[in-house]
Amino acid sequence: MTAVRTPTLAAAKLVFQRDMTLAWRRWDEVAQPLIFYVVFTTLFPLATTPALAALREIGGGVVWVAALLASLLALEALFRADVEDGTTEQWVLSGQPLGYLLLAKVAAHWVLTGLPLVIMSPIVGTGLGLPTSAWGVLMASLLLGTGTLSILGGIGAALTVGVRRGSVLLSLLVLPLAMPLLIFGSRAVSMQMDGDSPAGPLQLLAAIFFMALSLGPIAMSAAIRISVEN
Repeated sequence: MTAVRTPTLAAAKLVFQRDMTLAWRRWDEVAQPLIFYVVFTTLFPLATTPALAALREIGGGVVWVAALLASLLALEALFRADVEDGTTEQWVLSGQPLGYLLLAKVAAHWVLTGLPLVIMSPIVGTGLGLPTSAWGVLMASLLLGTGTLSILGGIGAALTVGVRRGSVLLSLLVLPLAMPLLIFGSRAVSMQMDGDSPAGPLQLLAAIFFMALSLGPIAMSAAIRISVEN
């Protein structure tokens, strides 16, 4: 059992390290979602109202919408380069479980795009009038939500990798699936600010995350195999 699992984990680790190394060489592309996230949340009060009382009511939802849109920016090219240069075909022929390798690539994508959004959320939340008592719930909800978004985005990217200019199709696939995350995430922040327990929405976000973590690699693997065969 150990002899089978060790090469798989080692291969997944190599995929993760490879993507992290390549990302540092194109740091400008990696920084785009974070820049969009900061600019969106900064300009929103200017376009609506600078009154903190009004912003506080919708601040959690604004942060979540910004994180959702920022996460979509880098998804289209998630697997495209690997399909074009034949890397995914080598993964299919390697005998390694393809789902683990793709999940490692999605994990690298989350570390580069989702995790910075989580870390920056208290700063942008302060600009929207969110109290410090809501920071922990905001970060916890985004931690679960961005992880799920990366997996859902990986499925969408795998399905549209062979489509030219598939960003629109990718958005149409991912956004409806991400609506529960947006609802539960913003609701958790609102409940925390109202003095209620946010455990319910956070537990639902955790359940969705683990379901996506269980089924996502299977869906991504099937979609990539279809793309390679075609």
